[in-house]
Amino acid sequence: MEMLKNLDKIVNLCKARGLIFPGSDIYGGMGNTWDYGPVGVELKNNIKHAWWKRFVQEQSNVYGVDAAILMNPRVWDASGHTASFSDPKMDCKSCKQRFRADNLIEEHSKGKVSAEAMTNEEMEAYIADNKIKCPHCGNFNWSPIRQFKLMFETSRGTVEGEKDVVYLRPETAQGEFVNFLNVQRSMRAKVPFSIAQIGKAFRNEITPGNFIFRTIEFEQMELQNFCKEDDAMALYDTYKQKALQFVLDLGFKPDHFRFHDHEKLAHYAKAACDIQYLFPIGWEELNGIHHRSTWDLSRHQEYSGKPMTYLDPITNEKYIPNVIEYSIGADRLTLAVLCEAYDEETLENGETRVVMHFHPAIAPFKVAVLPLQKNLSDKAKEVYAMLSKEFRCEYDEAGSIGKRYRREDEIGTPFCVTIDFDTLENNTVTIRDRDTMEQIRLSIDELIPYIDKRIKFN
Repeated sequence: MEMLKNLDKIVNLCKARGLIFPGSDIYGGMGNTWDYGPVGVELKNNIKHAWWKRFVQEQSNVYGVDAAILMNPRVWDASGHTASFSDPKMDCKSCKQRFRADNLIEEHSKGKVSAEAMTNEEMEAYIADNKIKCPHCGNFNWSPIRQFKLMFETSRGTVEGEKDVVYLRPETAQGEFVNFLNVQRSMRAKVPFSIAQIGKAFRNEITPGNFIFRTIEFEQMELQNFCKEDDAMALYDTYKQKALQFVLDLGFKPDHFRFHDHEKLAHYAKAACDIQYLFPIGWEELNGIHHRSTWDLSRHQEYSGKPMTYLDPITNEKYIPNVIEYSIGADRLTLAVLCEAYDEETLENGETRVVMHFHPAIAPFKVAVLPLQKNLSDKAKEVYAMLSKEFRCEYDEAGSIGKRYRREDEIGTPFCVTIDFDTLENNTVTIRDRDTMEQIRLSIDELIPYIDKRIKFN
């Protein structure tokens, strides 16, 4: 396997080329927050669209929702978040930085030791025995582990002293569970069926660093599959393979992924598995598949007092469905896409070319229109206007044609269309392929079908 890529180079490229900026940058930033720039927002939206196309649009029994971020606080009582949603944190007494104890262990062991099954005492003992030092200042001066709540609190109300505490949702899943009956009845859905959602969630993460891998606000893309108990494990295995195939189809190398079955299961879970990606920081979770049994719907039935049962129209059996959950972070997948795509190529003339080999379907811009000289801009803008009705396009007339090619390579644009003096004579253009750098001549009328065929996500 090739050497791990340098995350700092990717971060610097993202800022320089308009993909991702530090949050609140002019004020010195805000830890664990990032803003998607003009190029990055296109990339992330394309990733979300590819996911939605594969798991919602192409399926006959999957229904989308967009649930509210602020929910009745009883939702989080039912889900167990208000009682137990916390992380094991340790403070470095020397530099006052705070870290997750389980992350310290897993980073020190390079993923060989899993801390998910350890108690607080076992984690403290491991850190002490291995003399794990503070990643920030290098000292070994830790506080005991304490549990820190991960939910952000806010309040609802206008009169001081009469405000109700509400929470920014720490996950999107509960929006699907509380809408189980609404979706089932309105869409006349028959088990097995799924509810899908893409949406923001918020966690009071303290562990710093690693770019957009772990942030305090993030987007999740997920499905809750409602099924009979007898069908649950088969569906769980199916979604493990579907989830893996999706990322492989985005252009990832198979040996950059592995399945990681959970050693310690939640009390309600029958099975749980992560798909891990080989990030520059090592093997880390990209997405999860969980057999959640009937726990979620049963808890909401208990706390709401409303029946969450399904009536089988054929057998007349009434039961609470099992749930198979498939969840993947849009931001974390975006980071994986950036890491996988980044490449530095040495050309025949000895120069180094930085290129982002995005799958054309998720590339921020599909085509760039480049007049060879500025006095060709009128014709170039005609071509741009034509192509932009079909694709997200770039237009660039500043600098040499070679430098403009390099700029497009660095944001992963699959095709560059060059307008030259022959264009005025015979209505043909040069189209350049990002990955091979090969150029062919096409008539302007052939451009749209040529590009459209090569940017499909199947």
